Amino acid sequence: MTGPSRAGGDRADGVQPGSGAPLVPTELAPAGVAGGPTEPVAGPAADGAPTDAAAPPGAVGTAVPDRPRGRVRSVLPDVRPLRVPAFRRMFLSQIGTVVGSQLTSVAVQQQIFDLTGSSGWVGVASLVALVPLVVFGLLGGAVADSYDRRRLLMITSTGIAVTSLGLWVAALAGPGSVWVVMVLLAAQQGCFAVNQPTRSAVLPRILPPELVPSANALSMTVFSVGVIAGPLLVGVLIPVIGLSWLYFLDAVTLVGVLYAVVRLPPIPPAGAGRGRARVLDGLTYLRARPLLLMTFVVDIIAMVFGMPRALFPQMAEETFGGPPGGGTALGVLNAALALGALLGGLTSGWVHRVHRQGVAILVAIVTWGVAMALFGTTSLLWLAVVYLAVGGWADLVSSVYRSSLLQVAATDAMRGRLQGVFTVVVAGGPRVADFVHGLAASATSTEAAVVGGGVLCVLLTLVAGWWGRSLRDYDARTAVRVADQD
Repeated sequence: MTGPSRAGGDRADGVQPGSGAPLVPTELAPAGVAGGPTEPVAGPAADGAPTDAAAPPGAVGTAVPDRPRGRVRSVLPDVRPLRVPAFRRMFLSQIGTVVGSQLTSVAVQQQIFDLTGSSGWVGVASLVALVPLVVFGLLGGAVADSYDRRRLLMITSTGIAVTSLGLWVAALAGPGSVWVVMVLLAAQQGCFAVNQPTRSAVLPRILPPELVPSANALSMTVFSVGVIAGPLLVGVLIPVIGLSWLYFLDAVTLVGVLYAVVRLPPIPPAGAGRGRARVLDGLTYLRARPLLLMTFVVDIIAMVFGMPRALFPQMAEETFGGPPGGGTALGVLNAALALGALLGGLTSGWVHRVHRQGVAILVAIVTWGVAMALFGTTSLLWLAVVYLAVGGWADLVSSVYRSSLLQVAATDAMRGRLQGVFTVVVAGGPRVADFVHGLAASATSTEAAVVGGGVLCVLLTLVAGWWGRSLRDYDARTAVRVADQD
């Protein structure tokens, strides 16, 4: 539900005989672990679990440390993934590029409105961006399962930077054709659509499985910060440096991403992933595995019926007394979901301790639906913010576990294609929700549309949880072994 940021074997770890402690290569392992390195990992790990294909031969493994205990530490984010050098570099580079992508997102909307004077053209731009995102999201997942993922990240990150520079040059040149902006935007979204599933498919190859939920929580926290900080920075920077230089700043932030990617080891496709993977193979794989399929079903339910963002402008004016054309109420409503997700990320220290992650997904989506239904019942702005923030928190929890489940429970040969589907669902779901809620509000009222959508979200999620036993019974402690044997 949370949108993506622009930002062999199936496991990234071996198993030390007799201990069960996950091991990762030196370059990918947590630094500074007491006790020093263990024996070198060579060949298959114990119990037949393959070692990381990205690891150089003879790489030295290091046991993943236990998290320090304490009440405060149990609530604060689990930062152990940052002790893995490869992930730490990717994470630090993401901080800049998430904000940079928000600068470009807002700048494109403003530039198109300035060129045309029409909000309709801004909507057309959103559609133009969606088409390559869907097409290349599915194709990009197949590509990520066929070629070295490090090389793909280098190519697509460079493509995103080049298109940002193209938008910068086009804006500097003065008023021009809106289609130039749209072509560059479409090209950038195409690069992003390949980059995102590739980046997500890399994560299980550089981290042991038990750190994947914490790593996702850290990444989504950064995304929430970017969603809040990016638009605020736009308001500050445009009067100072002008709109065109926002694109340049976005391109500069991608330098850090390129550095982080260059420092990754080669990550070729594992086993059957070598060769040309087909998109249809990924969809067939998904259809045959109810557990993975259900993660997409419940997210579509949550987004299509529970996301009321299209009604925020009308509700800000009619329900919460904001001025026509937007104002504080509209800004607060838009920020509340991201604020809740941010608070969820800052208190995500518990996520790695939950093993029944399928149940956690269902509970989070039910909480989301209840929060949205309650949001539709109030005319008090502060209470609306509370309900939306709770929804944002639940959204983050659902996203963390859905991402982790896909990354850990699926085989490495299919991870790219499944992450491509994930990108399409995350990007397309809210846009379908915009249409559904707009139609429902026109036929009834905004309150009825929001409350009804929230109630439907809860009921359909409960039905999905009852029907989808594989998701309800999912236990992360056995998921890795299932993926290895798939």
